[in-house]
Parts: sequence; C-alpha cells; structure tokens
Amino acid sequence: MTRARQELISLSDTPWYHLVNRCVRRAFLCGVDSISGQNYEHRRDWIEQTMLKLASVFAVDIAAFAVMSNHYHLVVRVDKERAQAWSDNEVLAGWTQLFSGPVYLQRYMQDPATAEPAIVKQVQQLTQTYRERLHDLSWYMRVLNESIARMANKEDGVKGRFWEGRFKSQALLDEQAILSVMAYVDLNPIRAKIADNLDDSDFTSIQRRIEQTQSIEKPQTSMLQSPLFEHLSDESQSFFNKLDSLPNAALMKFEPKHHHAHPNPVIAFDYADYLEFVDYLGRAVHPNKRGHIAESTPKIMQQLNLNESLVDTFCQGKLLKSFGAAIGNPTDLNQHRESSRAHKGQGLAKQVFA
Repeated sequence: MTRARQELISLSDTPWYHLVNRCVRRAFLCGVDSISGQNYEHRRDWIEQTMLKLASVFAVDIAAFAVMSNHYHLVVRVDKERAQAWSDNEVLAGWTQLFSGPVYLQRYMQDPATAEPAIVKQVQQLTQTYRERLHDLSWYMRVLNESIARMANKEDGVKGRFWEGRFKSQALLDEQAILSVMAYVDLNPIRAKIADNLDDSDFTSIQRRIEQTQSIEKPQTSMLQSPLFEHLSDESQSFFNKLDSLPNAALMKFEPKHHHAHPNPVIAFDYADYLEFVDYLGRAVHPNKRGHIAESTPKIMQQLNLNESLVDTFCQGKLLKSFGAAIGNPTDLNQHRESSRAHKGQGLAKQVFA
C-alpha cells in the first residue's frame, strides 16, 4: 500500500532526506535518446539551475545532487527553524520572487500602510500558508518538477504527465546514512559508466564542488534562451523570467569543527576526507578505472564506524534498494520504527553501519 507523504517526511524525526524522481515516458529527461536520436543534453543544466535557484527561496539546503538520463537524485536538509524565524515581510518577499499571488496581495505589497484591516488579516493568513510551504519538501519538489515538465513537454510537443509519479523520499537518520547516500549520489555517473572520474561526473554536486575549489566557472543554459520560451503562456513566461533572475544557492558547506555553533546548517565532515572517501568508493565501483583502491581505509570511515561491507554494497548497487523509507544504523532505525511503520534494512545496517 502506498504510504502518505506525511508519513515519509517527518521533520521531527530528521531534517535530512534523499529524493529521487524519474520520467514516466521512455524519452530521456537528459542526454541522447538512443531510440529517437534526439539530444536532450541541455535539460541537465535546466534541472541543475532550477534546483539551485529554488533552494535560494525555499528553506531547503542541498548537500548533494546528480542529474542522470532519466532521473535525478537530491540529498537535502530542510531548515524549518530558518523559515519560522523569517519575518512576515521576508516570507512574502521570498514567495513573490516566484509567484505573484492573489490580486489583493499584489495591491497590499505596493502600499502596505494604506491597506484596510480586512486585507491585512487576509495577508497575515496567507503569509502563514506561504511560510509552511517554504519549508515543505513536497512544495519544493512540486515547483521543481512542474518547471522542468512544462518546458520538456513543450519541447516534446506532448501534453500530460512527464514524471512517473510523486517523488521517492528516504529519511537519513544519522551521519553514516548522510555520508553514504551523498557518496552514492555523487558517484551515479561513474556507476553508470558515463564518467571515468569525479572531475568528469557532469551535473553532480561533487563536480561542482571540485570546480569551485579550482575557481572554474562553467557556462549556464537559461530556459529563456530556448526558442520554446516564446511559445509558452504569458503566465509561464512570467514564472520563468522570475526563476531566471534568482541566484543559485550555494551547496552546503563542510564544517567538521564547531559545526553545532555554526550560524547555518553544515555538513559535519571535512571536505578533503569526503573527497577521499568518494574517490575510494568510486575506484571500487570501476575496477578498470585509472589508479587503484587505496590500501588504507579513509579516516571518515573509521570516524563513523563504516566497514568494508559498504564497499561491496556500493559495487552491487544495493545501498538504497536494501532500505525502505529511512536509512541509518540499527539503533536509529529501531528508534525511528517506534514512531513510524516497520522499516526494512536492519540486516544491511548491521553489516555496513557497525
């Protein structure tokens, strides 16, 4: 039986989630469709830019992502506290960066001082609705998916559903789960044998981080530059104009020391250790890749009690499929099960998350 979204995403359990969405049609989301020969490579940049731009509005921080041929992955942290701390004006300013809102809101924002009490009350109620949406993963994913589907359907000359269904989510209950799933996502192109190393793993967070450390600026493909843009409705054109003007949100920072006192949410690992860990697992996934598997276990694996079974799990592609609605070590899975339904994955958790 399908589980309700509110049962899968519970911020009281964890703010960290792994998200996946796939296309419903055989035609590719991105890349080159081997059947039709159509090249959809430009859509990779569309979705990367859209997920980052939306993260600058929503209280959603992106830790990892990968845009593949017919699906994409995201590892995110929802910052509900940030959204609750925003003033009403900040909430309205954020939401209207994307959407105009009802007419009475547009008039109110032009001159709040002259608004009638009844209008002020309506705006206050609407502001609370917007505040809740801005830290709601379902809303973030809804806007992301509808944006891509609208342009892709126009390009394909079809109507109807573009995605196979609502997105899949997995709760990440602890640091072992966060680290392992981030690495899994970053290694998707290597696992699919469309990249030889981390530098060549296009449209992934790991490539973006490497380029940033090397001060590399890669060109972006704006949806507004597509000839399809002119054929969209006025409402859609208005939305994409607003979306295009947004800045790209930065990826979450790595901060192993004093991360609890950091003003913004951070990833509690050292970036160099994480890079070593991802490269180590990447070499295990691709036996014919240049170089060799490191003889010593990465420090971050020792820190989080991750054993060599994790490497085998990566090689066999079983990490995500072996778990259900949540991923974590045995203790955290048991605690989460008390407040939710039973989860699968206890056996694997005991093997890889010692």
